[in-house]
Amino acid sequence: MTPHQDTTTVAGTVTGTVFTIAANIDSQDFSKTVILACVGAVASFIVSLILKRIWKYLSE
Repeated sequence: MTPHQDTTTVAGTVTGTVFTIAANIDSQDFSKTVILACVGAVASFIVSLILKRIWKYLSE
């Protein structure tokens, strides 16, 4: 059973966070932030895949 989430609250929170961050960083910092966010997302995805394979290997 999954808990019900109010999508309006989630969307409002995410949008507010994005606009607050965007208003507080300079244009040079913005490009660096976007690049670092992409690198972090890729690294997180790769680590998740590796851990999934390790977990599958250990559970056999």
